Amino acid sequence: MKFDKESNVLIIGLGVIGGSYAKALTEKGYKVDCITLERESIDYAKERGMIRYGTTEVEEELVKNADLVIFAIYPGAFVEWIKKYGHLFKKGSWITDVTGVKGSVVYKIEELMPEGVEFISAHPMAGREQSGVEFSDPSVFKGANYIVTPTEKSTPEAIALCKRLGEELGFARISELSPKEHDVMIGFLSQLTHCIAVTLMNCSTADGLEKYTGDSFRDLTRIAKINDKMWSELFISNKDALIYQMDTFIKEFSDFRWLIANENREEMREKMRASTERRKLFDKPKA
Repeated sequence: MKFDKESNVLIIGLGVIGGSYAKALTEKGYKVDCITLERESIDYAKERGMIRYGTTEVEEELVKNADLVIFAIYPGAFVEWIKKYGHLFKKGSWITDVTGVKGSVVYKIEELMPEGVEFISAHPMAGREQSGVEFSDPSVFKGANYIVTPTEKSTPEAIALCKRLGEELGFARISELSPKEHDVMIGFLSQLTHCIAVTLMNCSTADGLEKYTGDSFRDLTRIAKINDKMWSELFISNKDALIYQMDTFIKEFSDFRWLIANENREEMREKMRASTERRKLFDKPKA
């Protein structure tokens, strides 16, 4: 396995994250090709120098020549792609992804890998509300977290290469979790927050609210502009962990409601002080 400026990097799926990977790696001097569904996405990326070559078809030689293949597509489509074309990977190449759930995907992909090819999964904790390559921007990786999710089968070499990919992309913090630990954590930090944002936007449909809102509402609901196809698949793929986090949130919200209803100001303020202190831990590190 290798990952250097002579490596052939192939990205499958040129949306906002795949496009951001492509642009970041090309700017670093890597040779980046892509396979994606939309010809318009390829034209956009080519015109802006984000990729060396792109195609809407799975060209055998392109896959066979790749040293690193990065999958930036939905979980279900990822598994199906590997089932159909995984035999084309050359011995010594390695595969990674950007998938937002791991437990329901990683082990299936590992089992499908041909001999001499290793899959090492990762999750870039960065993105945008918009979808499509035209919204790709590698600056979203700066100050962001990158999580590598190895299994018992993962080799130290593959883990190290995947972490170096995160470094080359510009992530500020690179960490390691098991697929199960990842899914529990992501159920809280990402999926629950999206559920809350969607619910908040739908709990009042009064006309004209946008004329009176302040930044607090805008900040809380930024991620309510959501890719329904992708996120509904992610929620269902991780439903046990997500439902646990939703139940935990409902209990905490109910407890806070009780404090307000009973005018228990001291305990309310105690929770506010605790949240203020804890929130400081989540600020992005300064560049």
